[in-house]
Amino acid sequence: MNEDPRTQWNIRHAAATGIGEAPRVLQENLHLLPCGGDALDLACGRGAGALLLARQGLQVEAWDISEVAIERLLGEARDQGLSNLHVQVRDVIQRPPEPARFDLILVSFFLERALAPRLSDALRPGGLLFYQTFARVAVSSCGPSNPAFRLEDNELLRLFPDLKVRFYREEGLLGDLDAGCRDIAMLVAQKPGEGQDEARK
Repeated sequence: MNEDPRTQWNIRHAAATGIGEAPRVLQENLHLLPCGGDALDLACGRGAGALLLARQGLQVEAWDISEVAIERLLGEARDQGLSNLHVQVRDVIQRPPEPARFDLILVSFFLERALAPRLSDALRPGGLLFYQTFARVAVSSCGPSNPAFRLEDNELLRLFPDLKVRFYREEGLLGDLDAGCRDIAMLVAQKPGEGQDEARK
């Protein structure tokens, strides 16, 4: 437990098999993607989301603190012939994205509340934020045990008050707990202004 976060994540990614699955918020909302532009998979891990975005034709940056994760993603991108995916070992808390840099930002299972305003600022007008992470109200033990790393009820909406909500899902303990989308909150939100409102061809 005395290891720094980079070391912990390197160990975890080295032990993992495959690249994992693309974030559910992205898989379920591919129809909302812009027809082109620059995308960022922030704290990308082994990069299943970044790979999916690149296959959709976007120019993709993928950043993570783990050298192991980035190396594995780079190898997978080469195997898939994705020259539009660019990777970087980067501590996104110390070096958040620059303002008005991206048309789309994807964040999955990473929660740093103080970073939320910087993510909004990093979107260009009309840009989209795809975000999912664990909620405190959950039906399973998946995810972090520390509640500080989990969202309060509807907190994901409150973290991005300046963005327009285009999709939101957080089911809590409502109804049939064996069905639906449990344990996480998912958001797609858009920065106001002209930009990526063009329909995909």
